[in-house]
Amino acid sequence: MTHTSRKPELLGIVGTGLMGRGIAQIAVQGGIPVILHDSRPGAGQEAREAIIATLDKLVSKGKLTTAELQAGAERLTVAAGLNDLASCTAVVEAIIEKLDAKRELFLQLEAVVADDCILATNTSSLSVTAIAAACRNPGRVAGFHFFSPVPLMKIVEVIVGPLTDSAVADELTGMAKRMGHAPVRASDTPGFIVNHAGRGYLTESLRLLGETVAPYPEIDRILRLGAGFRMGPFELLDLTGLDVSLPVMESIYEQYYQEPRFRPSPIARQRLAAGLLGRKSQRGFYRYDDGRKEEVAPPAVPPRDHLSVWLGEDDSAAYPQVVELLDRLGVERDHGKRPCPDSLCLVLPVGQDATTVAVAAGIDPTRCVALDPLFLDGCRTLMTTPVTATRYRDAAHALFAADGAAVAVIHDSPGFVSQRVVAAIVNIGCDIAQQGIATPQDIDRAVTLGLGYPLGPLALGDRLGAGTVLRILDGLFDFYRDPRYRPSPWLTRRALLGVSLLTPEN
Repeated sequence: MTHTSRKPELLGIVGTGLMGRGIAQIAVQGGIPVILHDSRPGAGQEAREAIIATLDKLVSKGKLTTAELQAGAERLTVAAGLNDLASCTAVVEAIIEKLDAKRELFLQLEAVVADDCILATNTSSLSVTAIAAACRNPGRVAGFHFFSPVPLMKIVEVIVGPLTDSAVADELTGMAKRMGHAPVRASDTPGFIVNHAGRGYLTESLRLLGETVAPYPEIDRILRLGAGFRMGPFELLDLTGLDVSLPVMESIYEQYYQEPRFRPSPIARQRLAAGLLGRKSQRGFYRYDDGRKEEVAPPAVPPRDHLSVWLGEDDSAAYPQVVELLDRLGVERDHGKRPCPDSLCLVLPVGQDATTVAVAAGIDPTRCVALDPLFLDGCRTLMTTPVTATRYRDAAHALFAADGAAVAVIHDSPGFVSQRVVAAIVNIGCDIAQQGIATPQDIDRAVTLGLGYPLGPLALGDRLGAGTVLRILDGLFDFYRDPRYRPSPWLTRRALLGVSLLTPEN
């Protein structure tokens, strides 16, 4: 299909719920005339009035002028029926997330609109290709996936199926920019970019919980304070609602033919069955009172026990930082080649657990405590072997909290918490790049805007170092023998070459 833009431009929006209203609002604010249609009588007019009320609030906040409000209102009309969309240059559907309903709507639209009218779907989880395949002219069909709330989430995925005309994607990309949003282009695959890339954060955190590495408030605290995420994974699950999050986890896992990297946790299924949805049910992982999350206090810091500390030799780049930290905390160091009989034995694993390191080094595991050397700021994470004596665990806790820093003490796990979760995020991001779903830059842009991560997965990997991420994954893979942790070829090659994970294929 050769697409030619026709003037005057007119955007049709079918489905005037939360998403449809949000798309219409940013379109009229961007100067694009919009005509609304909804199958429910009166819904289109209700949506128009709600959008104008929203624009009026923006005027009262000084974010819009009265003239801009009036111009936006004039651009917004309501269709009496589907036939009123005949002159649209593009139509975006934002109806129920059911394949049959979307395919039926597109067949109806094809009988109404011109041959060069773009048909775009706001689907978040369905195959754009499957929707397009039912159409007489599939080349005009593309995905145009916004995120809720649309006016605040400044990202839209432009999804290209194997039948989509490239000019259609170009037009939607330009339209997104006029709406004030950042467009990222992706091929039609399960989860597109954002929902695909988001698997690592939640599923790996659930796995940590399932292994009783740490309780969920501690996992949240470590990832917020130590790794810099805006919300902990269990806070995020409560906000989204397990009734929304779990079907997405299971759908992507099945659509990728049970890819181990996306394997969901039975914990989520159990909690959904129990009705522990999150904020919407007043109880999820946390309890909520009038929307306020219960505060779970971290474990109290034990009294300081001034044991000498023996630090195992380590080739980590963070080793000098740990030495400097111990000096700053006024620690009495045991400098012997082997630890004295009463010394606290401190090790710094990357991708390994405390038990493995202690046994390999011939250290007494009852006196061994591991410190995460890669995430020392914000929250220091300590890890014990299954037989670490209480005295040594508590001594390490008090020692590293002596300057007021947050400290979390977890059970044994290869890769601690932050190493595991960040490595999972980076690895999945690398594999999205390896599959050619999107460019490295668009992957990172989509994830930072769509998920609010401190960095995109590839930049996150660069911050740790590709070789370090590879070392973590190799350690996890060796320990668990689980293909979930197999490194992406994209990561492996760039680690070997010593180049940025954002380096595209030539």
